[in-house]
Formats: sequence, C-alpha cells, structure tokens
Amino acid sequence: MTEIRTPRLLLRRWQEDDLVPMSEIHADPEVMRWIADGSTRDLEQTADAIERWEEEWDDEGFGLFAVELLGSGELIGFTGLSVPDFLPEVLPAVEIGWRLGRPFWGQGYASEAAHAALEFALQDRGLDRVVSICQPGNRASENVMRKLGMTLQRETVHPAYAHALHVYEIDLTEYVG
Repeated sequence: MTEIRTPRLLLRRWQEDDLVPMSEIHADPEVMRWIADGSTRDLEQTADAIERWEEEWDDEGFGLFAVELLGSGELIGFTGLSVPDFLPEVLPAVEIGWRLGRPFWGQGYASEAAHAALEFALQDRGLDRVVSICQPGNRASENVMRKLGMTLQRETVHPAYAHALHVYEIDLTEYVG
C-alpha cells in the first residue's frame, strides 16, 4: 500500500471510513465552487468518485491520495495524480490536483500534500511532466501551483462547461525538490 508521510500529513489509499467525511467536503458549495460546473456532490456520487480514484491506482499505478492529519487521523480531503481525460488537448498528461475541506484552508496543507504528491510523480513514478488545471480566479489553487514551481502554459476552455481554464505545467528539468 502506497503511503507518504509529511511533517503534518499522511497521504494514503482510500478506506471505507473516508466516505462520509469526503462526502461532507463535497457537499460544501464553497469547496466545489471551482470544480467542474460547481455542483456539490452527494454520498452516492462521492462513493462513485472514490471507486474511480481507486481504479485509477490499479490501472495507472498512481491516483488520488486520501489526506489525513497525522495528529488526529482526521480526513481533510485529497491530493494526488490523475489523467485529465476531460481535457483531451493536454493529453497525454498526468494532472496533480487537491481538494480540502474548508476548515483546512489557509494552513499550508494543500501545498504540503501537493509537494509530496509531485515528488512521488517525478521521482517514484518516473513521470517527466505534470500539469495542473484550474479556473482563472481560483487564486488559492494557482498559488499552490506556483509554490510547486509550475508555470502557466496555456489558457483554454472546458469542453463540457465552456468556462475558461488555466493549464500549469512542470517538467523534471524544472523541479527543485
């Protein structure tokens, strides 16, 4: 089982007990504001998502990690890697992403977890390029992308929802661990 420890976090595979706390994160309109069409997700949709995330681990050898606080064991969201099939123009690519519950914003957890996931991508999984995609105006995510050393590579439009997207990128030659 793949696990990564950072000073404050444990990045790990998904467990049955993660469903309810992740569905609570997905039910928060502020958390979901910048995701897809901005819709919240219910328990069943969250269960389907976790199942897809676990399948990606099996199929690709990487995926989205459940992120928990080391001190309390509380699930705070996810970070990790996925194939951005929703945006064919950037393929082939692997995307790094994150989603944390609102109580955990502004404490550096997203940057800490994303840095560990990026290191996993480039050093453990041998990827030579990673992208990250967000809507313009999502300053918090763009700040994390810049902290990771990523740079804006292109502006495009979401093919399903027709809103603008920014695509950031880093390659192994630019990575400073």
